[in-house]
Formats: sequence, structure tokens, C-alpha cells
Amino acid sequence: MFSITVRDHFMVAHSFTGEVFGPAQRLHGATFVVDATFRRTELDGDNIVIDIGLAGAKLKSICGALSYRNLDDEPDFKGVNTSTEYLAKVIADRLAQAITGGDMGASAAEITGISITLRESHIAWATYERTL
Repeated sequence: MFSITVRDHFMVAHSFTGEVFGPAQRLHGATFVVDATFRRTELDGDNIVIDIGLAGAKLKSICGALSYRNLDDEPDFKGVNTSTEYLAKVIADRLAQAITGGDMGASAAEITGISITLRESHIAWATYERTL
């Protein structure tokens, strides 16, 4: 299995509902470092997993659409606890949609999996993995 990872970041404000979240139930900010890993069983004709420029640009676009937003006010997240785990899935699904939609180049169709790791601090992070 081959993989390549690109990295970006985004900053949001949000709050949570539920006692489990303690003081994070109040509005607070978060800065996430995002690692997006793309996997495939064989390299393409150019001996790469995916065009790293396209992968980085698409991740940047997805992060940019989230950044500097209060997620509590965004229609896509209305009534949702936008936990680190949940946001990792959102990013993975948006990248998968870009791949299946052809936005990541023809050879990206051979990508078999995506893994998103969101680091919310130096001591806590979450990962979501999905197949294509």
C-alpha cells in the first residue's frame, strides 16, 4: 500500500451541547492542523499516489471554507456537535467527493482510502478513515 499526506489548518469558533463537554459547551475557538493521507495499492503511470499539488489545493479549499467561521451559525452544522472526530469525517467526505467527481485528476480514481487526522493540540487529536 502506498500513501501520501498533505497538511493544512483551519480556525473555527463553536460550542457543544451535552454535559460531557464541560466548559466547551460555551462558545470557544479551536485551531486544527489537518493531515490528509491518500492511499492506493499501486502507483499510477507517473509513479505517484496522487498529484500532490491538486491534493494540497483541494485540502486548502476545504479548510478555507471552514476557517474563520462560527460553525454554530453554518447551515451545514446546525444542531450538530462539531467535535474533532465529526469534522475529520466531514473533511474526508469532501475530499472523497472531489476524487469521485474528477477534481483530483484522472489517476486519483484509483485511490482506495483516505485518512484524516485533526490535531486540536499537541496532546489531543482524532482520525477518521474511509474507503473509496
